Amino acid sequence: MVLEHAVLTLRSGEAATFESNLEAALAIIEAAAGCLGAEVRREIEDPLTYLLLVRWTSVDAHLAFRETAHFAQWRALTWPHYATAPHVTHFGEPLR
Repeated sequence: MVLEHAVLTLRSGEAATFESNLEAALAIIEAAAGCLGAEVRREIEDPLTYLLLVRWTSVDAHLAFRETAHFAQWRALTWPHYATAPHVTHFGEPLR
């Protein structure tokens, strides 16, 4: 299992619309081949920063999703609200 970690920084005034789009956006990711679940958390110290965590079977599964029309739908629901492009990284299995 691979954990995708994406820091999402929103433009001021976009939080309510972004959050209202999340149910549909997360359903798109969770329906993707190789997705084992996803969640978004809002940072306590900076309410314009969110953390997207997606569990994938592999990095290749995530990269394959990014080439689909479903990714374009995800992007249409989320990207208009970002102040900057998300910083995305992948993490391996827990060490313990």
